[in-house]
Amino acid sequence: MQIVYSRVSTATQSLLRQRHILTEAGLLVRTEGVAEGFRPAEGVLLFEDPATTSKIPALERPAFAKVAIAAHPGDTLTVSELFRLCRDLIDIHAVRDWCQARGVALRVLSGPLSNFHDLAANDATTALIINVITSVGQFQRDLQTELTAEGIAAAEAEGRYRGRPPALTDTQIEEARSAFTDQGASIAALARAHGVSRAAVRTALAGLLPSQSSLPSRSG
Repeated sequence: MQIVYSRVSTATQSLLRQRHILTEAGLLVRTEGVAEGFRPAEGVLLFEDPATTSKIPALERPAFAKVAIAAHPGDTLTVSELFRLCRDLIDIHAVRDWCQARGVALRVLSGPLSNFHDLAANDATTALIINVITSVGQFQRDLQTELTAEGIAAAEAEGRYRGRPPALTDTQIEEARSAFTDQGASIAALARAHGVSRAAVRTALAGLLPSQSSLPSRSG
């Protein structure tokens, strides 16, 4: 059985982009004559979490509880993009463990991990890639923290530090990530829209930027 999971963070966001990706993969079928109309293909179960913040870990979301009931060994859980399912790298491991315990394969259709037939596989290669991604993500966060601390210390020494610059709220982070992935908004545009620095936007887009490195138009 093919199990498909989709999510958006707010009621104003659309599932349309995800549905198009899933349709191209043959998992959804366009319903003729109905605006934004899609239905699961034969043998596919579709579960959606509309207006569900990524702050809620995947395993605790309402639709995922239904996934847990429907899933059986040998099934495949598919998402259009990994961040629709997993909130962060810790969440990736939690979902992988969940899949492995139930004999369910995990497939991502878009992004740097889309080449894996089963992202939940416990073979050495898959485990290595996941560990590398986890390490790189942690390194990026630690480096950003270190650079910020050094910058504040230098500014304080020169009498230029006037407090912490504005940061994005959780809601703004969700909006920025959605605008970046769904609308192609640039880092500069997002910084202007939210009145924060580009560094703050890059921090909010952690996990999305590596897969977009080939698109200079979004680099800001």
